[in-house]
Amino acid sequence: RRREHQFLLRCTTNFRFSKTNMTRSSLLFILAAATSASAFVSNHPSTGVATCQSSPTVPCTFTRATNRDVQLNMVDDAEKAAPMVSGEDLEQMLQEWDQPLVVDAYATWCGPCLLMAPEFEEAAKELAGKVRFVKLDTDLEPQMSGRLGIMGLPTLLFLDKNDDAEAVEEGKAPIAVLKERIEGALRKQSIVDLCNHHFFDGPIPTQLS
Repeated sequence: RRREHQFLLRCTTNFRFSKTNMTRSSLLFILAAATSASAFVSNHPSTGVATCQSSPTVPCTFTRATNRDVQLNMVDDAEKAAPMVSGEDLEQMLQEWDQPLVVDAYATWCGPCLLMAPEFEEAAKELAGKVRFVKLDTDLEPQMSGRLGIMGLPTLLFLDKNDDAEAVEEGKAPIAVLKERIEGALRKQSIVDLCNHHFFDGPIPTQLS
């Protein structure tokens, strides 16, 4: 079985966009540039997380979801702590920051995505009011997915607002900071641990699963 996960360090330099003139294309460019950067390193020990290629024609090996997983995944989206958003919704969120943001780029045909869905939802519930969790269907939003450089599924993007407000206002720094990008299904605790590390100065997770 082919398994992999990748980690991308924060890539925030050499961008010159002002907050007031931030266009939809420039917001996406910030994230696309970060996801295509070559600085891939492993921050955490490999745990063999499962991934799918972002195409339904590529075989994907995964463990069958349990009945509980399926039931949780069928909860009405309006009631979920981690709702599905459109590409337009996501662009708006990148301009109006009130909480850190975690994006789950997924597909309905992807086994690891289905397995992670209830874990992602539970993590969203635990961090409700502190971190915003959303899901992006890559099949319904192919343009946004392409601009974000989504290649493997699921892909988790941990995003936060740039703390240097003065630099952002002067156009010397981007408004959106990509803290980390992970390809592969993770359990609830690993997602929570990563959020605590990136957004609340918690320790670096020693292991992801």
